[in-house]
Amino acid sequence: MSNDPGEQSALIETVVTTTGSDGVVNCAAMGVRWGEHELVFWPFDATRTLRNLRAHGEAVVHLTDDVLLFVQAALGHPQPPMVPAGAVAGSVITEANAWREIVVTEISPCESELPRSRVRARVVASGTGTQQPLGLCRARHAAVEASIVASRLSWLGAEHVSAELARLQELVDKTAGPRERAAMDYVRRHVAART
Repeated sequence: MSNDPGEQSALIETVVTTTGSDGVVNCAAMGVRWGEHELVFWPFDATRTLRNLRAHGEAVVHLTDDVLLFVQAALGHPQPPMVPAGAVAGSVITEANAWREIVVTEISPCESELPRSRVRARVVASGTGTQQPLGLCRARHAAVEASIVASRLSWLGAEHVSAELARLQELVDKTAGPRERAAMDYVRRHVAART
């Protein structure tokens, strides 16, 4: 059995902060293979995240159950409250449940039909926030999935995305609190503005 997190561990939805050459912090939603000492993820080639990683080679990967923050990071450009990271030249989101500060060890082309690169990174520091995880919530997961579908609007097409959002909206309607409803509204506004 391999010790490669890219082959073993679950893909965890995270919010990654990177810093651009202009000093601006970018927040991006990113699925990450979560290992104890190494993380692996696959940013799209044209993203600020990959440009920043190529330029600086450092990032902070956050675990959060704040679904609105995740959705905004997937579809927009949020600037949540942040503090400087301890071990890398990066930023920690203050409301995150936990985070890992990382240094890139390899960026390589990804064998995929989509234009992505594979990033391997070594964990150099980690921390936990004051926010306790809220646990599983179907509406939260539905809003996350909705944001992922919406981010692929140009590939999937408006009809497919609309059908998926309608299906996911049912889960939100049944189980959401205010934050989950706001996240799903954000997704719907994003899609409406692009169709």
